[in-house]
Amino acid sequence: MIEVAMKNGVLMALLSAFVFSVMNALVKEVSGTIPAAEIAFFRGLIGTILVVALMRHQQIAFSRKGIPMLVFRGMMGGLYMLAFFFTLAKLPLTDASILAQLAPIFVILLSALFLKEKLSARAKAMLLIIFLGAFILLKPGAYSSYSAYALVGLLSALFSAAASISIRYLSQKHSAYEIVFYFTVTSSLVALPFVHLFVMPDTRELVLLLLIGIVSLIGQLFLTKAFTHESAVVVQVVSYFGLMLNAMFGYLFWSETPDAATIIGGILIVAGCIALTAAKSGGAKAAAAKRFIIPRKEEQEDEERTIL
Repeated sequence: MIEVAMKNGVLMALLSAFVFSVMNALVKEVSGTIPAAEIAFFRGLIGTILVVALMRHQQIAFSRKGIPMLVFRGMMGGLYMLAFFFTLAKLPLTDASILAQLAPIFVILLSALFLKEKLSARAKAMLLIIFLGAFILLKPGAYSSYSAYALVGLLSALFSAAASISIRYLSQKHSAYEIVFYFTVTSSLVALPFVHLFVMPDTRELVLLLLIGIVSLIGQLFLTKAFTHESAVVVQVVSYFGLMLNAMFGYLFWSETPDAATIIGGILIVAGCIALTAAKSGGAKAAAAKRFIIPRKEEQEDEERTIL
């Protein structure tokens, strides 16, 4: 029965959204006493230990080629984690989560800039709607510190997009475990210079940090399974279930109530992302049909999967 459930892509996507929402809540909780950079360091350290154990169990060897790109992916992932954890500590849970959802949009923009992928008129229109939502969510008319923290949230999405594009290249030659290993190791090293004042965690905080490391790995497992057994568009849409969970956790545990700007901006971003993802997927299938080629599942997975 468990094996059947693991092959249900929608269920796996829902579980991954739930698990990552729990991780966000854990990060926000411990960020009250532990600096964001220190949380990122422990997350990377714990993740490294877990990944090494899994690699040894499955007898996966390390590659000797492509190390610079692996390190670059790790740096981008590490900077994403630093920026996102900082945003979680400073902004309401819902706002930080919505800003992080802009990563797929930056993937499209970076692909157009560096990979010379063309954008259709419909895609450009969707991007305008999404950036309008982001502008509203940034609240430029509000107090300046909020807008500054929100800009860091935008940076987290940009770093996540850069990591995602590098994964599309690395996944052709390296195992997922090796890519994650370089991410966890490099992210710990990237976080160290930002740990200006180390706070010794107490027992409760150590438990929370350990849970963050474990939960994030479980969430990635569920997400990978979701992409394996369901289309990327469905997984992307289902993943927005996490936004509702983040809003609920924020209200229950920190009495955070989304304001009008958050709701309007969030709706524009989510609706635009869903429409853009569907348009990109439909365009890829149409192009493949013209060549009498059915897109391979692995290519769809590599295009959408982000290991963070």
